Formats: sequence, C-alpha cells, structure tokens
Amino acid sequence: MNRTFPFFGSSSGTQLGPLERQLLQTLWSCGSATVRELLEDEKITQAYTTVMTTLDRLYKKQLLDRVAEGRAFRYSPRQTHDELQRVAAVEGIRQLLGTGDASSLPLSYLVEALSAHDAQLLDELQLLVERKRRELKKTEQE
Repeated sequence: MNRTFPFFGSSSGTQLGPLERQLLQTLWSCGSATVRELLEDEKITQAYTTVMTTLDRLYKKQLLDRVAEGRAFRYSPRQTHDELQRVAAVEGIRQLLGTGDASSLPLSYLVEALSAHDAQLLDELQLLVERKRRELKKTEQE
C-alpha cells in the first residue's frame, strides 16, 4: 500500500503519511491490535509513544475504531483496504470535478488515465455509464 489516500470527507486533501499507512496495513493484516502488540511484531520500529499518537490520529480521522483494554486501547480498522480505496477514489474524482474547469476537461483526464492503463477499461466504463443512465431513467419514470 504505497499510495497516499486523500482524507475523505475533507476538501483539504489531507493525506496519510508513511507510518499511518504502515499501521493501517498491519491492522488490516491482523484485524486488531494494541500498541504493544504492534511493537512486538518488530516490523514497526518507532517508539511506543509515536505509534500510540499515530493510532490516536487515525482514530480521530475516523479510520480506526478502538475499545479500552485494561490501560490501553485495542485498535481495528473501520474500513477494509478496498473500501478505503473506493472512498478515496470517489473523493478524488469529486474534487477533480469540482475544480471549476469545464466539466468535460476532468472527464477527459479520467478517460486518458483509463486508456493509458488498459484500453479494456474504457469499454467497462462505457458499460457502467450505460447502466447508470438506465437506472436514472427508471428512477425518473417512477
């Protein structure tokens, strides 16, 4: 998970830092953990207080849940990796469309990115657009 995710729900475009991403990845792998459990794994080498502060920030960003466990907290991700990617992608596209540019310009960026990645994705995009149009027409008729 080397990507940065825009902090969803925020137009500021705040992104997750390397330690935040590493901790999220570790929590996705193990399900839940305390700070001590994360440090026992020895893949995370930062100080206890650094990990504790970073997990608290992820909690305040509403990316983690936590429950008291003795004098510590047990943290678990609120979203799966795929859910977080989807939300971040949707938020990024919304921000792009809200830039004030002509509406077709951001869409052309999307088409360009899709075609550079995989031409078959353009066909899939067309199918998705057609499906959404049918859904919208059906909703309008009701």
